[in-house]
Amino acid sequence: MDTRPGDDLDAAAALAEPTRRRLYDFVARSGRPVGRDEAAGALDLPRQTAAFHLDRLADEGLLDVRFERRTGRVGPGAGRPAKLYVRSAREVSVQLPERRYDLAGLLLAGAMEEAQASQEPPRLVLERRSRAMGATVGAREASGSVTQALEGLGFEPAVEGEDLVLRNCPFHELAQEHTALVCGMNLHLVEGLLDGLGDTGMVARLAPQPGHCCVRLEPAPRER
Repeated sequence: MDTRPGDDLDAAAALAEPTRRRLYDFVARSGRPVGRDEAAGALDLPRQTAAFHLDRLADEGLLDVRFERRTGRVGPGAGRPAKLYVRSAREVSVQLPERRYDLAGLLLAGAMEEAQASQEPPRLVLERRSRAMGATVGAREASGSVTQALEGLGFEPAVEGEDLVLRNCPFHELAQEHTALVCGMNLHLVEGLLDGLGDTGMVARLAPQPGHCCVRLEPAPRER
């Protein structure tokens, strides 16, 4: 699973345009590939306008593009395949501040399954899987900074002296109800992220404070 949230805000902005939303709804309701001419005729739009907005929806990943010959003819003289559009499998969810309940669900469900099979304590499995997930994300983002990697997970890092504080918990509602469990998951996720990034010179620790994530990053102790 890709743990990055993607550009859901851009996709939502694309759907905010009224004509574009009407075209998206028409394609989605059709349940089959739709051509530009059909969409333009159904919504009483100029073909060029329909084509522009359909292509924009495809650029945002909201529609998939296919090319098919609708005449049934093949070979020379059959003409060019028509460009058709169908709703993509992409799901768009915009929450501000950012929440990553999909990631929490992935970690929690995986931990429960593994714990059931191994008879290990579920919390230990969750912490191990969280650290492994963080390491995977960190390795993928190794060319960037700690701040960029944390932003990618929705933590909203901010510099405070030599430390990094996390102004947002991506699992806020869960943390309110299951504080110890979710804060432990957060800590191991961030520790794994640091592992994957390499030599960051930072360590993560639990340091709950109002309005922030329970995890704080600070400079690693210097070896004597």
